[in-house]
Amino acid sequence: QVQVRESGGGLVQAGGSLRLSCAASGSIFSIVTMGWYRQAPGNQRELVATITRDGSTNYADSMKGRFTISKDNARNTMYLQMNDLKPEDTAVYRCHVRNGFGSEFWGQGTQVTVSS
Repeated sequence: QVQVRESGGGLVQAGGSLRLSCAASGSIFSIVTMGWYRQAPGNQRELVATITRDGSTNYADSMKGRFTISKDNARNTMYLQMNDLKPEDTAVYRCHVRNGFGSEFWGQGTQVTVSS
């Protein structure tokens, strides 16, 4: 089992920045991929970015160049640096973890609101 907890959401003006954190605990050794997903009201959940155990990253096209995913293995924490935020980035951002056994774990989410 892996537990994850997000932090760092909030209200920011358009053009501003936020950094989200996802702290993982439990069976950390089993984690293969970590990632961020988001869901806005009335919309489907969408991928933001993922990072693998070896540090390979993947981004949704609309986030490339503005968002950066990273992780600190010593702190068991994943980050999402979000720059040049737009009102359409407003959503609940959730941390996702997949382990080597195929199990998935989700955080409860953190709200990001971007005002115009």
